[in-house]
Amino acid sequence: MTPAARLQAAVEILTALETTPEPADRLVRDYFRARRYAGSKDRAAVASRVFECFRHHYSYAWRMQNAGPRRLVIAAVLAENADPAEFFTGAAYAPAALDAGEVAAIASVPSDPPLSVRGEFPEWLQPDLEAAFGADLVAEMDAMTGRAAVDIRVNSLKTTREDLVEALAAEGFEAAPTPFAASGLRLSGATTSKLSASPLFKTGHFDFQDEAAQMAAQLCAVTPGQRVLDYAAGAGGKALALAAAMQNKGEIVAHDIDPGRLSMLGPRALRAGATIIKTSTAVPARLFDLVLLDSPCSGTGTWRRQPELRVRLTADRLAELTALQSKLLNKAAAFVAPGGRLVYATCSVLPRENDLQIDAFLGSHPDFVPVPVTAKDTYFHASPRRTGTDGFFTAILQRRA
Repeated sequence: MTPAARLQAAVEILTALETTPEPADRLVRDYFRARRYAGSKDRAAVASRVFECFRHHYSYAWRMQNAGPRRLVIAAVLAENADPAEFFTGAAYAPAALDAGEVAAIASVPSDPPLSVRGEFPEWLQPDLEAAFGADLVAEMDAMTGRAAVDIRVNSLKTTREDLVEALAAEGFEAAPTPFAASGLRLSGATTSKLSASPLFKTGHFDFQDEAAQMAAQLCAVTPGQRVLDYAAGAGGKALALAAAMQNKGEIVAHDIDPGRLSMLGPRALRAGATIIKTSTAVPARLFDLVLLDSPCSGTGTWRRQPELRVRLTADRLAELTALQSKLLNKAAAFVAPGGRLVYATCSVLPRENDLQIDAFLGSHPDFVPVPVTAKDTYFHASPRRTGTDGFFTAILQRRA
C-alpha cells in the first residue's frame, strides 16, 4: 500500500467506527481480513494511525474545526509536519482531493485551546476529571495518551516468576518484574499477538492482565480453602488470578449474566490448570468468604489500550453505569458472610464510579466497614502517571461478624 492508500484505509475504518460499538482493534482486524493484499507493515501503519486519531481526537478536531474522519486524518498528517495535499489527491487508492473547507481549515491555525482539548477528553467530563486529579489533570491526561505496556500475570500453578523470565528470554522476550503486583511481568518490545503464539501462553504459564488489575486481585488477599464469588466475572481474568492465589484449593463461583462472556472462562481455566472455578449465570443461594465485584464501568482507566472509549463515552451512558454499579453493589453485598469481605473494583478513574459510589454504599450499609489498602490509603487508586498502569480503583469492605 502507498502512504496515501494507508491514509484512505484509516479514513474508511474511522468512518465505519462512527456507526458501530465494535472495539476498534477488532474492526481493524476484520477490515484487513477482507483485504489480504495488505502486508503486515501496512496493517500496523493503518492501525497506528486509527488509534492515533482516537488518542488525539479532541486536539485534531480542534485543529481542523471538525471531528469528521477525513479531517482527523488530515490533522494527523499536519502533526507530522507533512503536507496533506501530497496525499489527498484523488488518485487511485488515495483519499479524495482536499475540498475548499479543508484547505481553509489547514490554513487557519486556532489558538488558545480549552482544557479539554489540551487534555484530550470530552468537555462535559471535565468536572469529573478535575475532581479526580485536581491540578494534575493535564499531566494525568497526557499520560493517558501514550501506549500501554504489555503486562502478563505469571500463573503460579505452573511456574514461578523467575523461571518464566528465563523461559521467555529463551523465546526472545525480555521481561521484568512489575513494581507492585507480585505475579506480574512487563515486557519490552513485545506485542500481544506475538506472545499469544508462545508455547508458554498456550500451556497456561501466563495470562494477559494489566498490573493494576492484578493488584485488585492481590488485594482480595484470598487464602486456600475459602469460598469466593466473582460476581461479575466476564471472561474470568480475576477468577483465574484468585484460583492461583488460593493454590487451587477451595471454591470459586464465577458469575455473569452474559453466558457468551462466561463461556470464555472454561478454556482459559483448562489451560491454566485452575480446577476450582465453577461458572454460573445464576448465583448460588448461600454466603461466601469473599465477594469480588469487578463492576461494569466507563473504562476511563483503559484509554491507553482502548482510545476509542474516550470518544464513545456519553453523559447518559455514564449515568446508566453509575446506577448499575449501585445496584450491583447492593446485590453483591447480600452474598457476603458475616466477617467476610466485599471487594469492589473498576477500571475507571472517576470519583462518581469509585469513592463516591463506596461512600453512598457505606451510608446505607452500616454492617460494612472499609479496610484500608495501605497505612496511608483507604482505597487503591491507580493511573498511568501515578503507577504506570491502567487507571483502576479498588475498595475493600468487611462485613461485621
